[in-house]
This record gives sequence, C-alpha cells and structure tokens, in this order.
Amino acid sequence: MTDSDKGFPAFEPYRVKSVEKIKATSYEERVKILEKAKNNPFAIKAVDIMIDLLTDSGTSAMSTEQWSALMRGEESYAGSPSYYRFENTVKEITGFSEVLPAHQGRAAEDILFSNIIEPGDIAISNGFFDTTWAHVANNGALAVNLPSFNKETLFTDVKFKGDISIEKLIERLAVDSSRVCFVILTVTNNIGGGQPVSMANIKATAAVCRRYKVKLYFDACRYAENAYFIKKYEDGYQHKSVIEIAQEMFTYADGCTMSAKKDGLANIGGFLALRDSELAADCRQDLILKEGYPTYGGLSGRDLECIAVGLMEALDEEYLQYRIGQVEYLGKLLTDAGIRIVRPTGGHAVYVDATSVLPHIPPLQYPGVALCGAIYKEGGIRAFEIGSLLLGKQADGTEAPAEYELVRLCIPRRVYTRSHMRYIAAVHKYIKQHAHQYSGLQISWEAKRLRHFTIELEPVKEAHESANTPVMTEVESLTNKVRETIKVA
Repeated sequence: MTDSDKGFPAFEPYRVKSVEKIKATSYEERVKILEKAKNNPFAIKAVDIMIDLLTDSGTSAMSTEQWSALMRGEESYAGSPSYYRFENTVKEITGFSEVLPAHQGRAAEDILFSNIIEPGDIAISNGFFDTTWAHVANNGALAVNLPSFNKETLFTDVKFKGDISIEKLIERLAVDSSRVCFVILTVTNNIGGGQPVSMANIKATAAVCRRYKVKLYFDACRYAENAYFIKKYEDGYQHKSVIEIAQEMFTYADGCTMSAKKDGLANIGGFLALRDSELAADCRQDLILKEGYPTYGGLSGRDLECIAVGLMEALDEEYLQYRIGQVEYLGKLLTDAGIRIVRPTGGHAVYVDATSVLPHIPPLQYPGVALCGAIYKEGGIRAFEIGSLLLGKQADGTEAPAEYELVRLCIPRRVYTRSHMRYIAAVHKYIKQHAHQYSGLQISWEAKRLRHFTIELEPVKEAHESANTPVMTEVESLTNKVRETIKVA
C-alpha cells in the first residue's frame, strides 16, 4: 500500500535551499502601477509582481544538480565538452542525429523556417503559438491551425484536445500538398489549454504526412509533460517509462524545435534537432550568422550543462506527478469557486474562461486582458491573455472576436507552493463576486506585429469608476504566506 493509498496528502517533492523575498504591494500601489503600464501586464516590472504567472518559460527554479553542472561549464569558443554532453543528452531523448543549440526556441524556429519556407507556402499545425505564427508569416507563408477541439469541447473532460484534426489535415493536403512546406505539432498545445497530443494522433499525423510527402516537426518545448499525459491517459502506455514514451514520440518526426526554458528546466536556451544532414548543414550556416559557432549557438558552456541536466530531470516521474498535480490542484480550487476553466487541466497552466468571471465585458473590450488587470490590482498576480487581443487582429487590419476568451495562469516549475495556489484561487473568487467593479478596455496604441507584448490600453469611455474597493479579507489573510513561501532553488 502506497502513502497515497493511505490517504496521506501530497507535498512538494523538494526542499527549499534558497529563498527570494516577495515584495508586498498595496492595492492602491498596484492601481497606479497598472495605470503606468497602460494596462499591459508585460510592462509591469517584475519587482512589483507578487505571484508571476505570465509564463513558464525560463522561470523554473534550478536543482542542486543543475547548479553543480553549471560549475562544470567549459567556455571554449569551439568544441567545448559542455556542448558534447548537451548533444549526447538531446540525441538520447530524441534520436535525432543533428543537434544545433540556440539561445531559445524562437531562434531555432527562425533558423529552421528560413531554410524550409518559400514565399506563398502553407504551414500547418495543431496550434501555432504567437512567435511561431509570426516566424511563419515573416518568411512569407500562411500559418493554418487545424485543432481538434472547438468552443463546445474546450470546456469538457475530453482527453487529448491537443490533437490535430486528421480529417481537416487530409482535406487540406489533398488540395494544397504542393504548397505545404511542413506540419508542426505543438506538444503540448499551448493555445488550446496546454492540452496533450495523443500517441495515436502523432502516428496518424506522421502517416498522413508521409502519404503526401510533407515533413513533420515538433514544437517540443513541453515534450515531457506531453509524454506523461500519454502514460496517464492512453491505453498501452501505462507500463512504459516517460523517457520511453518521449523517445517513441520523436521517432515519428523529422525534427523538432525546442525551448529548453520549459521542459529543459533552464533559464535560457533551446535547440533545433534534425534527421536530415543536408538541411542541418544549411541551418548551421544560419546558426553561425545569427547565434554563434555550432558548438555553442549563443549559449555559454554553463547554460549547455544546465540544459543537459534539466532535460533528464523533466522526465522524472515523481517530478511530473507533482508538476501536473499542482496544476490540477489550482484547477480544482478555481472550479470549486464557480470559475469555468479548460478541462481537464493541462501540463503547465490553468486556462480560465474570462467570460465566466467578467460576463458583462464584450469580446472586443478584451475581457481576458481586463481579468489580467483585475487579478493584478486585487492580488499582485500577473497572467497572460489568450483571446481577442492575442488572436483577434485579422490580416486586413480589422478586429474580430476570438472563439474564446482565456486567461492563462502559467505555473513556473518548482517555484510556488500550495499556499500560493490557494491565494490565486481566492483572488479569482473575489473578482467573480465583485465583477461589476471591472470594465472593458480599448486600444490606445499597438505595434504592427505581436502587438500583445507592447500594446497600450485604457478603460472604455463608459468605464465604471467604482473599482477602488480593496480586496476582501479572505485574500488579504493569505498574503503573509505568499511572502514567506516563495522558493528559488
């Protein structure tokens, strides 16, 4: 009988060795900070954030093994042994023979796409995220998402909603295969609630791509979490190890891009891994121009050592059980508070339906961004919108409502505890109970591309002026725990 069978509660599977003090701010201070930031969470200084859920990218706490490996970093310009340790680890996990380091995932995307896209091409995915979509467009191609989920299924308990629609993929390739430069599966699917892609779907996608002679790649930044979900949910994989599942996943692809800032548990870094040696040779020329010599690729030896360790630590099943369990825990707290979320919870974040919290705000007044502002003002929490601001701008410059209005609560790896999760849920509960205090937003300035990073917004003209009520006592009572429990390593 295991400890869980005995009813013992789960706990974080690590000890805190170093701590970072959280700067506590008042409601009045946060109102002024958000106003100065033009209602854009990206423009808020990190020191003014109490709990940062903006992203899980590069925000992990490193382990003692990673800190030890950092000291082993060898900084030769060419041929560093740190690179070869990194390369061997990537090859062991992916099976790809060609490994090109890069300073992060988007650099790997840039190098790959600039070598395989021609103007007028089509690139297909289960879910392009923002920078991946932008890199496709920047190289003159059309990015097409073919997710299996829709607005009706997104909030149900259907498993593997990260799958690509095989039916839609076949329909598209039957018509446009000569124009399709590649298919890329994002594992897990970030725009679709962090939902996993099943092994059955990976196999089917690979078979369709082979039939139409189209290359298949992975955006593999959360490959370990995806492999864990396959083990957890998919028949025939319960008795396989997570690394065996990950290795099988990669056998169906021609290559991958990877941000090691996610399931590499590192603060910087990434790579491009390929089977095709000729394509790799072309990509290395761009690597030298854009990132650096192929055995460092814009990274220090210390970074390469940390990534090599982190890639393997991310496959540890005890760690993954805790990691996925923490996300599930926050999801349950929010659901119990009457807040609608994408179900089942994914691997790296809880995705809140902003319209279930602020139902009075219409889509083109950006309810997701309004909710991000509310949780910052009330609780000092930073989050990220996936809705009409991120997805609503059309190619002709017009605005259209997104299918859904989500707020992504990304949980950094090995950083926060259950008391932080309770605090986050309490803040959301308060906002839902006082929804009338919060108004929609309108754009006062925006960039031409990737506008959400630098956008400036202001309250709509008919905004309520009554949103100055301090947060409820229930939330404030948890603040001391937040100050005391954040962990760095």
